[in-house]
Amino acid sequence: MSSPGIPPTHTTCRGKLLVATPPLTDPNFDRSVVYVLEHTADGAVGVVLNRPLDEDPPGELMTWTPLMSHPATLFAGGPVDEGALIALARLEGPVDGAWSQVTDGLGSIDLMLDPDEVAARVLDLRVFRGYSGWGPEQLDDELAEGSWMVFGAELSDVFSTSPTNLWRAVLRRQGGRLAWVANAPDDLSAN
Repeated sequence: MSSPGIPPTHTTCRGKLLVATPPLTDPNFDRSVVYVLEHTADGAVGVVLNRPLDEDPPGELMTWTPLMSHPATLFAGGPVDEGALIALARLEGPVDGAWSQVTDGLGSIDLMLDPDEVAARVLDLRVFRGYSGWGPEQLDDELAEGSWMVFGAELSDVFSTSPTNLWRAVLRRQGGRLAWVANAPDDLSAN
């Protein structure tokens, strides 16, 4: 039997949260919450949910900007291809071929299209600059090392209005010892 937050080997984390175990030495992921878009034997892709950039979207996204969820800024999705823009959305009446469903009600959308070409209505939208990527078995190895805890995702995590507090909020809702970890100071030597 596995411990809470630690998946058994050879399972997919698609549609789940990866919550960094403190202290994760990679500054790209320290205290991060990553939403996993894909996880197969060939690798994994996700976006960091709790790193708002306080950066306005580029002009070519002008039609999408009014639809962005609060805070309406770009987010640092991860250290891979920081020029790429990835959008996650909740849609009403999605158009076939205009989005790629990750889980029920949530998927990535093509920002080169106009909003009315994607869905009857965009309910929530978050745009990420760059993404987080792992090669074959790399994420599985990091999970086995205990670098990440895996939890079910809620739509409110992806579109959190308080993204900088998301790491602590996800851990607190787990209860028990994990809720206690949420109170760990940022600098563990200060404890």
